[in-house]
Amino acid sequence: MEEELESLKQQVAYLQQQLHKQEKMASLGLLSAGIAHEIQNPLNFVINFSKMSVKLLEDLQDIVDECADKLGEDDAADLQDISEDLQENLSKIQEHGERAISIIRGILLHSRGKAGEMLPTDAGQLVHEYVWLSYHAMRANDKSFNISIQEDIQENMPKVMVVPQDLSRAVLNVMNNACYTVKERAGQEGPGYKPTISVKVSLSADAGASAGELQVVITDNGMGMTPEVKAKIYENFFTTKPAGQGTGLGMSITYDIITKNHNGQLLVETEPKVGTTFTFIIPVKIAK
Repeated sequence: MEEELESLKQQVAYLQQQLHKQEKMASLGLLSAGIAHEIQNPLNFVINFSKMSVKLLEDLQDIVDECADKLGEDDAADLQDISEDLQENLSKIQEHGERAISIIRGILLHSRGKAGEMLPTDAGQLVHEYVWLSYHAMRANDKSFNISIQEDIQENMPKVMVVPQDLSRAVLNVMNNACYTVKERAGQEGPGYKPTISVKVSLSADAGASAGELQVVITDNGMGMTPEVKAKIYENFFTTKPAGQGTGLGMSITYDIITKNHNGQLLVETEPKVGTTFTFIIPVKIAK
């Protein structure tokens, strides 16, 4: 009895710590949204001016071509090389600026709306952003971490009504676990092993239909799970990670998000030393 009471006390203390962290995260979410709004405008200027500069560079190249007969061969070659380098640099500025804008839109999508509020959402884009957010978070902590991410996202999907904050959290939880398990297997098997995570997003719906079924499938070729571990993965506080690296709440929260908040199904297929596949099956209304 005393052992049970002590265990309950420890769980209460742990929950209090988690609530305190959640309060901090809520404040951080508001701050992130404000920062994202402020950064978006200068980024738009960077992208727009890079596009304008590309056009000006093309005009300059036309003038140089017209005056080619007045330039020496070496000078013409140097100008050509400089022009090509500038075009490549501007292209990279535009590419990475648009990538940053895409990340900011994901942050804003995550932070807007009331808790539990269904919003029109580009599910494919949301999944894509949070898959890569998880990867880059892992890379930030371990520069040696590198994996192959294979995406199969259905094109031209209409927006669907989901709770974006919740769906993004579910994707992040599963993806974080996938990154962790392929990293763990890579550490055991060495260079011969190729860590891979595949992501598939699709919407099953008839043309003109007002509802459909959203499927998100995340597969890794990591450590996999034994039947005993698989049976416990949705239990609160259950984790196979070392102390301090996992709360044991991620998959429990994910299960609630998919099954309760979205009235869907969360399926798992796994085999030790082969990998794991999580599938979200969510009935959705198609946004008008």
